[in-house]
Amino acid sequence: AMASLFEIRDMLALHGKMEASTLSTTLHTPLAMMEAMLGRLEALGKARRVQEDPGGCLSGQCRECPDGKACLREWWMLC
Repeated sequence: AMASLFEIRDMLALHGKMEASTLSTTLHTPLAMMEAMLGRLEALGKARRVQEDPGGCLSGQCRECPDGKACLREWWMLC
């Protein structure tokens, strides 16, 4: 069974902030579906995405990323 919006909301309430990939694994829901559901929560004004700047790219990975954001982690939290 896939996660419901309520389950996602409860997980975010419990953990404060989580990455979509972690939510996907924890709630046994495909990542694409999880991202769509998080987008729905965002549209409803229930959740928001926050980005964590690692303070400069030390690994050189950013060059491989089209937006230069390979090192930037995206988290979700409740509004």
